[in-house]
Amino acid sequence: MDLTPPPRLPAKLESAVQRIRMAARTAAEHTVDSLGLAALATHQVRQRDALLGAQYELNRKLAIFALTFNEALDTDVARQTGGLTPTAGPSISPEALVSSWDKLTLVDDHEVEIHISADRFALEISHACEWEIRELDAYMGSLLGLGAAEHDRNPLRAEVIGQAMIRAVESVCDRPEVRKVLSTEIARSMAHAMRQTYAEVVADLRQSGLRPAGLAVRHTPVRGASMHGPFGAGSGSKSERGQAYPSMPGHMPPGHDAATQRAGFGVSTRASHTASLGRVDGEMMNLIRRLASQPGLSQRGGQAWPGPTGPRGLADEGFADEDEGLGLDNPQSPPGGAARLMARLAAPNLILAHRDELHRAASGGLDHMVIDVIAGLFDQILSDIKVPPQVARQIARLQLPVLRAALGDKSFFSLRRHPVRRFINRIASLGTAVDSFEDTEGRALLTRVTDLVQEVVDGDFEQIKVYEDKLAALETFIAEQSRQRVQSLGQADRLLADKEASLQVQQRYAQALQEALQGLPVPTYLHQFLAQTWSRAIAQAAQAEGNTAPLTQRLREVGRELVLSVQPKGSPERRQQFLRKLPQLMKDLNMGLDRIACPQADRHQFFACLLPAHAESLKGQAQSVLEHNLLARRLDGALATPVPDARDLPRLQAGLAQQALQAAASASDFTPAEAAAVGLLDDAAVDWQSALDIDLAAEPELSAVDLDIAGLPAPEPAEPTRGKSLADHVQLGYAYQLQLQGQWQKARLSHVSAGRSFFVFTHGTGVQQTVSMTYRMLLKLCEGGRLRALESAYLLERATARARRQLAALGSGKPH
Repeated sequence: MDLTPPPRLPAKLESAVQRIRMAARTAAEHTVDSLGLAALATHQVRQRDALLGAQYELNRKLAIFALTFNEALDTDVARQTGGLTPTAGPSISPEALVSSWDKLTLVDDHEVEIHISADRFALEISHACEWEIRELDAYMGSLLGLGAAEHDRNPLRAEVIGQAMIRAVESVCDRPEVRKVLSTEIARSMAHAMRQTYAEVVADLRQSGLRPAGLAVRHTPVRGASMHGPFGAGSGSKSERGQAYPSMPGHMPPGHDAATQRAGFGVSTRASHTASLGRVDGEMMNLIRRLASQPGLSQRGGQAWPGPTGPRGLADEGFADEDEGLGLDNPQSPPGGAARLMARLAAPNLILAHRDELHRAASGGLDHMVIDVIAGLFDQILSDIKVPPQVARQIARLQLPVLRAALGDKSFFSLRRHPVRRFINRIASLGTAVDSFEDTEGRALLTRVTDLVQEVVDGDFEQIKVYEDKLAALETFIAEQSRQRVQSLGQADRLLADKEASLQVQQRYAQALQEALQGLPVPTYLHQFLAQTWSRAIAQAAQAEGNTAPLTQRLREVGRELVLSVQPKGSPERRQQFLRKLPQLMKDLNMGLDRIACPQADRHQFFACLLPAHAESLKGQAQSVLEHNLLARRLDGALATPVPDARDLPRLQAGLAQQALQAAASASDFTPAEAAAVGLLDDAAVDWQSALDIDLAAEPELSAVDLDIAGLPAPEPAEPTRGKSLADHVQLGYAYQLQLQGQWQKARLSHVSAGRSFFVFTHGTGVQQTVSMTYRMLLKLCEGGRLRALESAYLLERATARARRQLAALGSGKPH
């Protein structure tokens, strides 16, 4: 008698099988609860009986269900691995567990129904876990030594689990209607559980050091599979997977559902950006990972590209098939005209260099087009004259992650706020704003960008959160670097923060005073003056000297006397009293208006209404003593409204409060010493009448048509780079063209106050200077065309526009 124990599964595979057993047990327990809830929700008696019967049987035989599933799964997995002895228990025949369609000859209808049910079960799991299964296929191919990702030899594929699950359901109950309900309900629970389980299995295999199997494709020629033009030469090819994935009813390539087939592709919503960048075929993902990990691009600092690295681009000159004299001795360099093209780039275009290999791994014509479009975009990106070569080389290291994003998430082409696009555009714009990478600040920025790019390339760049986190880290770095730059030139940021806090206090006090004055018999013009103008004088005095200071109390009394001064005065005593107090009242009024630097136009408008009201009050019917005293008391209560403390106010948020703060900020809020300290720009310092010169180096304005690509989703409008709307889109760290003293100067935005009411720009080479301005001044400069962005558009937008123009020129036969 042979007492030799049967061979055991490999440890890594055994661990994966154990995870699936636990997932099945959890799904069964969840199904017990869901059956009870479904029974309570249904109104049909027969359906309720079937649901309650299924719940009762499954709950009663949960242990038998789990045991049967485990035995069936172990038996089939052992058979799938090849040459391993099944370990099924005596209660189940191994032959019954491993039946397959190719063994069905003369069998009863029940066995056919089992296989049909198992296939339906497997189909539901496959649809829910399509990408996870494809990735697992690659790892199983490596674990079992298959040399390729062969789905039909994956012992943990959905069909194997479906067979084991249906056998387990068979062991619970004999009634067909109960089995049907159980199969339907547990399939939903299992499909949901298996997505996480497959991901955990893949994570375990990856952490154990196992590498996925390489590509396994066979090629058949097709027509019209690639896009001809400036993005590459040669005709495309279509790859058929062979056994890379099963042919199932309703199966489509990853990321292409029914709506995808009708519309051409699916557009990811913003909610999808909380997880991954869509699904990409496992073979394509393996290739992208392999190319991204090549020596050079994966190393800190990027890879130098042999040959000239001048700022010329595709549009400079055509390229022939010869590459003589270019010095391209890199064996990986593409031949012919593509090699000449790359010689002019700041870094190698890996997508163009490996275009044929990427096409072979692609799912079809749409993926071929995306590959060519991204290759063309990086041709333009890497030859952009506004991006410094040091920064362009870092962006070049993101070629494969960007291709991964574009293949899986077609909203990459349409959403301007897509995290991947924002990350690249932000790096390019920040690099453009730097004058020199030899100084401390420039080196620090380049080092930080290099580190972040390295983390993306080495990390899980399939997850959208990776780009969001890196973008947030870059924003934090720029904010800190800008703060240090402003503080090294003075304390403009602190002074402006104090001014903004003072404005916020005045704004809140004005709102409170306006509410307190509601219902009082006060003329409209006087009500507006007290709430909008005089409230500023009271708040400023309270902030400077305190709520109970004599000056603050005197200004409150002036507001009270001002309202009483326009009330009717019928008796001679009242008129004489009014005339005695009037000079001091006017003196105090002008003193308060001087303290807040009230414009002369506003003063004249107010006094034009006040003086006739005083004259009219001498002719009207006099108030009774009681009415006069009641009004005076109500006025005292309203004007006693306390001025809030800046420390008690909430943080400013975008909205109406911020807009009101922007409108309130003006140059009159600064003393001459404060204005000189922050370099405040006022109207007198700008020659508004001088004519604007034409920027001959500027690129044409982009439109939605420029950014559109046939077959891909329509893009969102590009952000403004000039005009009035630019004032609401200026960003910290970006460079702008600012006209100062009749000359255009490159100025970098170095500080934006919390309420976006004050802005600080730095300019000059060597010795830098600060230029501060209010939001109203910024708006006026943008509207007058005296402040505009240094870039005609963000990097990706202008690269897309140039690629489209070149493609159109080649198609029409015109020179480009």
